[in-house]
Amino acid sequence: MKVSVALLMLLLAAACTGSQGMSFRSSRGKCCSKEQFYPRKIPELRIQGYQYTPPSCTHRAVLVKLLRGWVCVDPEETWFQEHLRKQKKPDSTST
Repeated sequence: MKVSVALLMLLLAAACTGSQGMSFRSSRGKCCSKEQFYPRKIPELRIQGYQYTPPSCTHRAVLVKLLRGWVCVDPEETWFQEHLRKQKKPDSTST
């Protein structure tokens, strides 16, 4: 009986640790290498969101969320800077 309780506790501890590890890996706190940067402009309609990589990363990058996943983008790209400016502008059609 003691062995089965100890085994159950061990399995529960492993499951909790495993799920925390999964959530850490699935969070968008990953880094991008220069080879991973998407080379072309992404149409604005395809961009669903974005997130900067952590400062601890070697290369400064933005993770851009698309319908089918995330891509790495150089934050200094002209088209991305333009996208940011458009996002910050107030909507001129609203009253």
